[in-house]
Amino acid sequence: MTVLLIVIPLLVLLLYAGFNVVQQVQQAIGAGGSGAAGSVVDLSMLPSDQADTVRTFLRNPRQAVSQPQQVAGTVLGLGAQAFSAVTGGLLLVGLALTISFFLLKNDDQLGGGLEALFGGRDTVAYTYAAAVDEDLESVFFGNLLFVLTMAVIAVIAYEATNLLAPAGLHIPMVLVLGVLTGAASLIPIVVGKVIYLPVVAYLGFQALQAGNNGAIAFVVGTLVVYFLVLDILPQTFIQPYITGRQLDMLVLMFAYILGPILWGWYGFFLLPIVFIAILELVRIVLPELVRGERLTPTVTLGEGVGADPRSARDDVAADDAADTDGEADDPAGTD
Repeated sequence: MTVLLIVIPLLVLLLYAGFNVVQQVQQAIGAGGSGAAGSVVDLSMLPSDQADTVRTFLRNPRQAVSQPQQVAGTVLGLGAQAFSAVTGGLLLVGLALTISFFLLKNDDQLGGGLEALFGGRDTVAYTYAAAVDEDLESVFFGNLLFVLTMAVIAVIAYEATNLLAPAGLHIPMVLVLGVLTGAASLIPIVVGKVIYLPVVAYLGFQALQAGNNGAIAFVVGTLVVYFLVLDILPQTFIQPYITGRQLDMLVLMFAYILGPILWGWYGFFLLPIVFIAILELVRIVLPELVRGERLTPTVTLGEGVGADPRSARDDVAADDAADTDGEADDPAGTD
C-alpha cells in the first residue's frame, strides 16, 4: 500500500516535473544556440573521455554520429552505471519489503513470544516495551502527517506568490511543486531547499528578463519568506509538534536536528529512536535503580513527557480480547 499510494505517485510527479523543467530549460536557452547546451549540462561526474563525447554530441550531433564506436562506448558506460544504481536500489527495496511482510505476517507470534519472554504484561520489561512502541508510533506516523501538512503549506505559499507577483513572474505546476516540497521536507537539514531554491532561481531568471527592479526585489523578498515558512518553521516547530504529540516538542526538535549532524541521513530516523529508548528507560527504570528499590511497571519520573504504559497495555489487551472473541464466534474462520 505504501508503494502504491506514496512511492509510485511521487515518482510520477518527479518524472512529470522533470519533463516540464527540461522543456522550460530548452525554451530558455533556445536563443543561445547549441553551444549553450553544453554549458548547461554538468558533466563533472563523468570520465574525461565520456564527457568529451557528450559535449561533442551536444555541440555538433552530426559529428558524433560519424564516430559510432566512441558514442556506443559512452552509451554503454552510462547504461552500466545506471543499471548498477537501479539494481542496487531494487535490491534494497526488495529486502525492505520482504522483512516488512515477514514482520506483519508473523506479528502475533512475535508479540506472543516477546510477552512470554518478558514474563507477562505486568512486568517492567513489557511496560518499557509498550511505552517505547507507543512513542515510536506517535513519532513515525507523524512523519506522514508532517509531509501532508508541508505540502499544503507549500502549495499555499506558491499560489500566494503567483497572486502577488509582478507581471512576467509566474510559478508553474504549483500543486506538483507543493507535493514535492512536502516530500523533500523529510530530508535532514536540506528540508524544502531542494525544491524552493530552484523555484526562486526561476523567478529570478524571469525578473532579469523583464529588467524590472521591483520584480528583482520581489524575488528577494520571496526567498526570505520561503526560508522562514518552508525551512525554519517546519524544522523548528511543525515537525517536532506533529511527529511527537506525546513527547516534549523542544527535546524532540534536538533529536531531529542533531541526528543528521551526527549520523547523516540515517540519523534522521535513528536518533529519535535512540532518544525514545533512553527517555522511557529514564522514566520507568532509572528512579528505582538510583534509590536501590525494587523495579515496578509504573512511570515514576516525568509522567507527562511520554506515553502512558498502562494505557498502552490496556489497548493491547483490548485488541487481543477482540481477536479472541472473533475467533470464538467464527471457529471455522469463515469470516
